[in-house]
Amino acid sequence: MVAAEELLGRFASGELQFKKRNEICRLLGVSSRGGRDALFRLLDEAEAEGKLARDERGRLATPERLGLVTGTVQGSGRGFGFLLREGGPDLFLPPRALHGALHGDTVLARVVGGERGDEATVYSVVRRGMRRVAGTYYRDGRGGVVEPDERRLGGEIRVRGGVRAASGEKVLVRIDAWPDGRSPEGTVEEVLGRSGDLAAEEEAILRAHGLREEFPPAALREAEKAAAEPVSVRSRRDFRGECVITIDGDHSRDFDDAVTLTREGGVYRLGVHIADVSHYVKRGGEADKEAYARGTSVYFPDRVLPMLPECLSNGACSLNEGEDRYTLSCVMAVDGKGRVTDRTIVRGVIRSSARMTYGDVNAILAGDEALRKRYAPLVPMLEQMRDLAAILRGKRDARGGVDLDLPEAEISVHGDAIEVRARARGVSERIIEEFMILANETVAEFVAGFELPFMYRVHEKPSEEKASAFLEYLKGMGVQARFRPENVRPRDYAAVLDSLEGSPLRAVVNGVMLRSMSKAKYSAENGGHFGLASACYCHFTSPIRRYPDLIVHRVLGCILDGEAERAQKSFASFVQNAAVACSECERRADEAERDVDELYKVWSMRGHVGERFEGVVSGVTSFGLFVELENTVEGRVRVESLPEDEYTYVEERALLQGKRRAYRLGERMEIVVAACDIGARRCEFLPADGAGAPRAAEKQAPARRAAKKGAGRPSAAPRGAGKKDGKSAGKKGGGRAPARRRPGGRRKK
Repeated sequence: MVAAEELLGRFASGELQFKKRNEICRLLGVSSRGGRDALFRLLDEAEAEGKLARDERGRLATPERLGLVTGTVQGSGRGFGFLLREGGPDLFLPPRALHGALHGDTVLARVVGGERGDEATVYSVVRRGMRRVAGTYYRDGRGGVVEPDERRLGGEIRVRGGVRAASGEKVLVRIDAWPDGRSPEGTVEEVLGRSGDLAAEEEAILRAHGLREEFPPAALREAEKAAAEPVSVRSRRDFRGECVITIDGDHSRDFDDAVTLTREGGVYRLGVHIADVSHYVKRGGEADKEAYARGTSVYFPDRVLPMLPECLSNGACSLNEGEDRYTLSCVMAVDGKGRVTDRTIVRGVIRSSARMTYGDVNAILAGDEALRKRYAPLVPMLEQMRDLAAILRGKRDARGGVDLDLPEAEISVHGDAIEVRARARGVSERIIEEFMILANETVAEFVAGFELPFMYRVHEKPSEEKASAFLEYLKGMGVQARFRPENVRPRDYAAVLDSLEGSPLRAVVNGVMLRSMSKAKYSAENGGHFGLASACYCHFTSPIRRYPDLIVHRVLGCILDGEAERAQKSFASFVQNAAVACSECERRADEAERDVDELYKVWSMRGHVGERFEGVVSGVTSFGLFVELENTVEGRVRVESLPEDEYTYVEERALLQGKRRAYRLGERMEIVVAACDIGARRCEFLPADGAGAPRAAEKQAPARRAAKKGAGRPSAAPRGAGKKDGKSAGKKGGGRAPARRRPGGRRKK
């Protein structure tokens, strides 16, 4: 029987292009009923994966031969959408072109040109992106509807049965049908509470993203048995005599990295010790299966959904102070120019000498006498760590690393009180970041030398289209930039940010630059890391909370055991699928974390309605502005609320220009908090310079004179680099930084 790879190969060669299923059977010599059924299953699977498609006559062909492109639909909530593509410019999808496709769906589409040459129409839906949706249930004359929390879905879901709910309750609905031209239809699976209640709203986000807290009993039993195993130094290097410390956030409970440093002459000896999770979580076991399904730990202001059961994540695997722990240790000799001149990677045992926090280390290095006295034995090492981190940072800057240092929110929950403030990033955070980057690079380069199946962390350079759009955006903003979009280099982007040091535009340009980049992902092929200007990179340092790191540890373990051949056989096909699955889990976690953070931000502002704040214009659109406050809370100012004027949206300059005044990215603006929409997770602001509620006449025509440009279609600047739902130029969203930092240092590069 023909294999899937061979079947697709025959399509690629042209032999089977534009043939019907029965004809394909004849050409392949498949005549038995069982053989035909098996072949039909392969063809169906290829169609389901978007590798084959049918033309109007029912003939099968590859999407390329049918002139189709693959992408993901990003809805706008206003009827239209965008087709997001890997390695190509995004395409506009008018309402008539969606053909039943919804936000998050993977589709095949045909480019049709249109007014601006970038329109497409959906040909077929390959995979539905959202099968379960959280929203608010309302009864109507035809039964009931659910208004989704995900506004980009663009409409209601007609309820056809399931659990009974009352109007105004938050529910989880399973979408069962997607009629073309009509509302999706679904079944209510669960009632989560009253809409507008913080707990219900947060639970809705978790459910909508398919996240769960409970572990299967079998996984828990297996983890508890492994965690009870005593620690032995046998067959491992004993590091317990060295001064090894952890540095994490105040509220961190799982410690998967510890560091130590000594200096001899001009050479630093840096030890990065990482929890040996692979010792406790055996491949193919119940705990491993659950970890793979979760892919990553997910962090919220009030809780953590760990990748591993707590007995491992906070217990046996966590490098707790004063307790013997298994590690995979990377010990590096680093010279005064930041070059690794020697390295040793071994299985080890450590005993953490101290559980340090970022705040205390920052204070020690800033000269806090009380803390310096309390931690006197550690002070010389901490000062050397600061020096080495500065050397490593300087080396990375010299090769062109891009420091996308966007402000992050620190959200604290104290009973019913929620506090939101911008997270301070001090010297200690930089120290750990640089040490983790160096260890990740060193391990990646070491394993790459064996040419084994491996899990790389890849961040591709921006596509020519997106780099070109970013360049045009910079010109429109009056920012000098000289780079070739067809071959943009990390140092080109770094130079742009350096030129804006101290300017209010820096943060805004930083955000737009971020969205011009590709999203970092996991890959079985080494494609380098653009943001870090690294030729070879992996994630090695967080196996407690990232499954890709656990894969890296397992491959590394095969090498350390002298069983490279076993790794070749064991991981050859696995890493291909795991890279896709882990990247998807990461995306899901990112979106859930972002949604919950936005919920808490809006909730925290409820007590500030009517108060004045100063912020920065972070987004400009034809229908208004977005303003970000110093605590990172962002809100919308509708164009109808601005002082009376005739406004024109100048897309290429991200400018809302009136006859008497203008609003542009990066300028400071005083606002008044007008409302907090919990369901939409959005704050509404009013300008504090005398304008009031939206003027009645202008409510009837929100696009009015303000949208003279692009009136029939949303504008986003720059096209291909801005937010794909057309919401704003300069507004944060879409892509993400090459590496992430979570509150308390919970996610490190």
